[in-house]
Amino acid sequence: MLSLPKTDTTATGHFDSEMLLGALPFAVLAVDPGMHIRFLNTAAEQFFGLGASGLTGRHLEELVPPHSPLLSLISQVQHGRTSVAEYDVSLSFSEGKTRNLAITAAPLGEASDLTVVSLHEQTIARRINSQIAHRNAARSVTGLAAILAHEVKNPLSGIRGAAQLLETSVSEEDDIGLTRLICQETDRICDLVDRMGLFSDDGIDRSAVNIHKALERVRRVAEAGFGSHVTFLEEYDPSLPPVHGNADQLIQVLLNIVKNACEAVPATNGRIVLRTAYQHGVRLALPGGATRVQLPLLVTITDNGPGILPDLAANLFDPFVTSKPDGSGLGMALAAKVVGDHGGIIEFDSSSEGTEFRLRLPMFQDGKPSGVGRS
Repeated sequence: MLSLPKTDTTATGHFDSEMLLGALPFAVLAVDPGMHIRFLNTAAEQFFGLGASGLTGRHLEELVPPHSPLLSLISQVQHGRTSVAEYDVSLSFSEGKTRNLAITAAPLGEASDLTVVSLHEQTIARRINSQIAHRNAARSVTGLAAILAHEVKNPLSGIRGAAQLLETSVSEEDDIGLTRLICQETDRICDLVDRMGLFSDDGIDRSAVNIHKALERVRRVAEAGFGSHVTFLEEYDPSLPPVHGNADQLIQVLLNIVKNACEAVPATNGRIVLRTAYQHGVRLALPGGATRVQLPLLVTITDNGPGILPDLAANLFDPFVTSKPDGSGLGMALAAKVVGDHGGIIEFDSSSEGTEFRLRLPMFQDGKPSGVGRS
């Protein structure tokens, strides 16, 4: 077994490196240039169903088929000396089993020729599958909006007109108040139907979008209104390439997320961090085929609020789910739908320390999303 450097757990307060790797709940391997296993943690032993003595030194082709995507990913890392991550990988094993995994691989360091591989069973795949479910749930609102526009909105116009005529023939102030209430309520329902119309499946007019300009606009709108009590911090990658998308739609998504964050942070010392980064190797399998699109552009919005309630978090991107008394529950559903239409992913993590939303988006290159190809 590969010998990893150790530290004194009592004198320095640091921990044994093998003990730390052994505590991880997912499989970790170190592979040499010849594809032989030189180190594995306890979770990897459980993953392969063999002990360390039976796995150390074995060639990976003894465990997976010769043309396995696991081998190609490791070869890509060894030749490019860069980290790679691939989600929703269907991996077959020599005993005939197939598992859906998220795989990350990275060089151990300049002083080593080993490649470190981690295998996460289903965890990330579930997130991506949930994105498809969120997108479909949001799109289901489209048909409902069309029905409401025809069956509800048109009759409401007649009700509103009748209320306005009635207002001219009544004299009691209470009666006038009731007619105006009818008008206000019909306007409110019509406004809800109009907002649901945003879920239409019209094509997206795409171009190269500077995501930093979009974030700057969102920040200025927030600071001038609903986020005037919040301190905004910006941590941008200045070399980030443009997004392949629609500027107006992306701004609307970012506004929805930032507005929710502003409402969640404390009235004093509220903080929101806007970040961008470029991540190599992140790819998404498109539904219905083997095509994978690279999603290297990462936008994160982090707040220091109390976090999202667990009951709400489970269905956050579903239509009409909200914790606000006056909320429509369409903001996050629309965000999931728009990001999905762009071929991207929206996800979040939340705890009592705050919430972080992450948008993974395609890069603009020659008028199309970058990295479209066969995996």
